[in-house]
Amino acid sequence: MNYEQILVEDRDAIRLITLNRPEKLNAWTPQMNRELVHAISDGNEDSAIGAFVVTGQGRGFCAGADISEVFASQIDAEAGTGTADVNDIDEGRIDWVGLIRSSKPIVAAINGASIGVGLTLTLSMDFLVATPEAKLSARFVKMGVVPELASSHYLVQRCGWGMASDLALSGRIVTGVEAKEIGLVDELADDVVAAAIARASSYAENAPPSVQFAKQLLTENGTESNLKLVQKRELEALHLAYQTPEHHEAVAAFTEKRSPKFR
Repeated sequence: MNYEQILVEDRDAIRLITLNRPEKLNAWTPQMNRELVHAISDGNEDSAIGAFVVTGQGRGFCAGADISEVFASQIDAEAGTGTADVNDIDEGRIDWVGLIRSSKPIVAAINGASIGVGLTLTLSMDFLVATPEAKLSARFVKMGVVPELASSHYLVQRCGWGMASDLALSGRIVTGVEAKEIGLVDELADDVVAAAIARASSYAENAPPSVQFAKQLLTENGTESNLKLVQKRELEALHLAYQTPEHHEAVAAFTEKRSPKFR
């Protein structure tokens, strides 16, 4: 695929994906979404890639949806007065959350403004790193719309009921420092790309099947109240893990007092 709105660079086992519309603070478009989906899906099929880092070019991470390309076109399409069809606008919105949760590990390097969809597209990722000065907001109420990309779920998981309610109902902007304090992001760093790559590398060095099983278990069990079902899923994954070449390699490496070679 010829990428026009993102940059893709493979650094050893890490695929660095950079949103690349800096003149618009990397505002989200359906085309950007399609390119992101392709870059991630392609990396998931490449055995040399162990994890992803997603960041933004220039001063911002992603300042939200491009108003003219998304909201204005949506209104025209709904009214039947524009050239775009509603289905054309929604075509870029595939199951992003499903892709992220089934993907190899993904770390967000939030280097600036992360607003609206610019925030919610990161919430289902595995680890979020932000600069102290980053500005984050789930400001959907400010635009007369509602949270999406399962953010009404992930905001509660990350921040708790009260703070999730505050963020969603006020639409206020928080800095990276406050975001870390309330659990919206996981780490602060001045050089977010370097910190995110280091974090992603610590995931990529492990046995790929085990990493995928762990992600699946966290996704399925994170809000599961039936502990018997939680343990059932874990045992099923454990039996599958026992059969993988990576498990056999890990046991052999331990016995031989060497580092395992998973990739």
